[in-house]
Amino acid sequence: MKIALQYVNDGHGKVQAVQLPINDWEKIMNRLKKYEQSLKLKSELKEAFEQVAALRNSKKPKQSLNEFLNEL
Repeated sequence: MKIALQYVNDGHGKVQAVQLPINDWEKIMNRLKKYEQSLKLKSELKEAFEQVAALRNSKKPKQSLNEFLNEL
């Protein structure tokens, strides 16, 4: 995605800000939201797999799926 950026400089020529069209900003924010959702899902899946591994290695009594669903 090519973005038309404009730079705002101070009196000494140092860049102080960047401006971009609102449509480009909205596209970037939508893409960022999708990346954040994907990252959250990956993190939750990793945690779930770690929990499954811990349960498999545990000597504690296991709960069946029916028991779990009945608690809901």
